[in-house]
Amino acid sequence: MSVGSEQAGPPAHPGPARSGAGLPASARQREVLLDAMAARPGSGSHVEQLHWRWYGQLDTRRFLAAWQSVYDREAVLRAAFAPYGTRGGPRVVVHRRVVPQLVRHPYGSADWQTLLAGERRRGFDPTRPGLLRIALLDERAGPGAASGPGPTRVILTYHHAVLDGRSVRLLMRAFARAYLADGSGTGGERRPDVRDHLRWLAGQDRGPARAFWSAAAPPAGAATLPPGGGGAAGPVRATVRLAPYEASLLRDWAAGQGVTESTALQAAWALQLRRSVPDGGPVPVAFATAVSGRGIPLDGASRLPGPLRTPLPMSVEVDPEGLFGRLLSDLADRALDLSGYEWVSMGQVRAWSGRPPAEPLARTVLSFDPPPPTDADPLDEDLAAQGIRLTGPETVGTPGGHALSLTAHHDREGGLVLTGVQDRTRLADAREAVHHTARLLRGFPTTDRRSTTVAQTLRLLGPWPAPTAAPAAGLRHPAPGAAARAGLVVLRQGVRPGAGTVVFVPSPGAPAGRFAALARTHPGTGQLAALDAPVDAAGCVAALRPVLAAGEPLVLGCHPAGAPLAHEIARRMAAFGWPAPAVAVARDPEALSRTLTTSAPR
Repeated sequence: MSVGSEQAGPPAHPGPARSGAGLPASARQREVLLDAMAARPGSGSHVEQLHWRWYGQLDTRRFLAAWQSVYDREAVLRAAFAPYGTRGGPRVVVHRRVVPQLVRHPYGSADWQTLLAGERRRGFDPTRPGLLRIALLDERAGPGAASGPGPTRVILTYHHAVLDGRSVRLLMRAFARAYLADGSGTGGERRPDVRDHLRWLAGQDRGPARAFWSAAAPPAGAATLPPGGGGAAGPVRATVRLAPYEASLLRDWAAGQGVTESTALQAAWALQLRRSVPDGGPVPVAFATAVSGRGIPLDGASRLPGPLRTPLPMSVEVDPEGLFGRLLSDLADRALDLSGYEWVSMGQVRAWSGRPPAEPLARTVLSFDPPPPTDADPLDEDLAAQGIRLTGPETVGTPGGHALSLTAHHDREGGLVLTGVQDRTRLADAREAVHHTARLLRGFPTTDRRSTTVAQTLRLLGPWPAPTAAPAAGLRHPAPGAAARAGLVVLRQGVRPGAGTVVFVPSPGAPAGRFAALARTHPGTGQLAALDAPVDAAGCVAALRPVLAAGEPLVLGCHPAGAPLAHEIARRMAAFGWPAPAVAVARDPEALSRTLTTSAPR
């Protein structure tokens, strides 16, 4: 906290929830927590931000009271994950009262970009309620401004495990209404709430979804990354804007083709993925598309704050000799097909597809945010009557477990803004891909879907790129200095699902092969595996993800030299809502086998 800041909070934390409390987390929440658990500290994994400027007097007391009224009404703002979980994994607990975290930084006490990045890097403890926090930064009034305070920047930082972007915009409007009412909210708790959504998910028949995704999941070998750009680490974000007249041409062209602008964005991306493969015939490409998760038969879902938005995989075959119009139609059909399964998670699709747990179905995700309303907003008029004006909220996104997240949205002037947010450990440089996407979208209105082929459309990007070596283990152009990840070596398969897994944790730098002999003699019916080249707890948890995702009981075995790392892995799992595994420690293989026999999962 900067010197001279005002701070409210911290949130109420009534202590660890009792075993079995709350409701089982959704499949999407489990996957977000697994991503965050395996991320490097300070990486900001699945931490997103919304910010805007506030012009006019901002009363901190009234501001905090307004947010408190929203917290009191919205169960999702009081939700967290029970520490230490259960065998079934994380559970969602809604606490009775949570005080919003609010820090106000006076002018000159903090730099805007530094504050924005710092709030994102702070991350969250998912077992503590209040997974949305607020920061204010006062700014100086501009030259020639009338006497009075300058604008204040407002930052909302939140975690994808409980909220998505649409949720936060809904909460922002609820806060503004409460502020206009002098900090007091109206009405009781919102229903349905996050608990109703979890109960609804638990009651779904997964049979039809399993049948659909077993056939519709991307095929093995599909192209999933655009051509790389050199090998330099590059920026974390890249933004390109289509001018209003260019965005209007694209919108009119798409309507004339019988598709949406979102389909046009998907087509531009599919072309780039096809371009990553050496010249040839038809090639399947795969990417994820973000769906709102609110197109479900649950009353009130359209205005339900929660972690409903989710990426779903989409694949299509791109044939250079085929008509571009056919590609557009295929993409539109696939988007319509998957709209009936917005409640499904990417991990569920992977499980139903039969693909290996460690093999991603898609490495990039696209989203097209709806345009802002064109009509005057009565809420803006009410704020103006009290001398307050708010600028349009802007989002600072996150890759969200993907190599690249590409978002398109219309700004208030009618331009189309493309923002690529990359994970530099998975993709070297997003700038080229984002600029090529804009170039294609600008060129699409010059094409005729009835006669233009895919190959002719691809010429909008210039010559075909030179072939590159196949990426190793799903990583194209690893960024310089990217940390090595541990691997999971299966030494012996379990005899049946649910028999549990024993994972050997070597001393840092030791090979996994030293446990091979123990795997041949150790009794039991569970799977035996070992971590190869363990470096730190985050890397080890990433390697353990298939075991954790399957919900298998887990025990860690190690030599005393590996015990600190094993215990850190166990602590990290508990901190993200999973049950902490037992850790068996012994100096020689025979003693370790005996210890594991007494502590093996049952």
